[in-house]
Amino acid sequence: WVLLLLSAGMEEVVEGCSCLPAHPQQLFCSSEIVIRAKISGEKIVSPGNNSSPYMKMIQYEIKMIKMFKGFDKAKDIQYVYTPVFSSLCGVKLDYNNKAGYLLSGSMWRDGRISVGQCDLVESWDNLSLSQKKNLNYRYQIGCECRINTCYTVPCVSAGENECLWTDWLLDNSLNGEQARQYACIRRSDTTCSWYRGGPPPEKDFLDMTDP
Repeated sequence: WVLLLLSAGMEEVVEGCSCLPAHPQQLFCSSEIVIRAKISGEKIVSPGNNSSPYMKMIQYEIKMIKMFKGFDKAKDIQYVYTPVFSSLCGVKLDYNNKAGYLLSGSMWRDGRISVGQCDLVESWDNLSLSQKKNLNYRYQIGCECRINTCYTVPCVSAGENECLWTDWLLDNSLNGEQARQYACIRRSDTTCSWYRGGPPPEKDFLDMTDP
């Protein structure tokens, strides 16, 4: 009967972890904490001594390499937490990953940091050079801009403070060129446009009319 109960609730549980498509910059901007860290240990904990298996969390012990966002919230982070079950958006991190991970998440009231599948969680080696550079500056200054995901054509910008994200439309992928190479940032004329790498001269911005 336990299996029947689990089967009956699985659809709701799975739906609870459905994540809206998001550009890495959007995930950066919506996160309270963004760090690079290596995993040094893990154990299962039960917050608040709750005995329910669905409330159990994995406590990852980490060695923080660099903080990109959250300086005002945490000086040093020793642990991050994620649900045990992937159906509840839990993520599996490997302490054998020598390069570490890019981790973003939110802070609980008690100061603990939670990470999940809907956050910016990626092996550091899987990031492009542009993404690593954008973490230092451009994603942050682009948080005033809006990124609109294009699913169908026509896909039209709703305003000058918006960049159209076409990776899904063109490549059926959320990890296409715009996600891996571009940041949406505000120019001196207050409009927002895609920008790719290098020093930021005005002429190097990419408008959607420019392939």
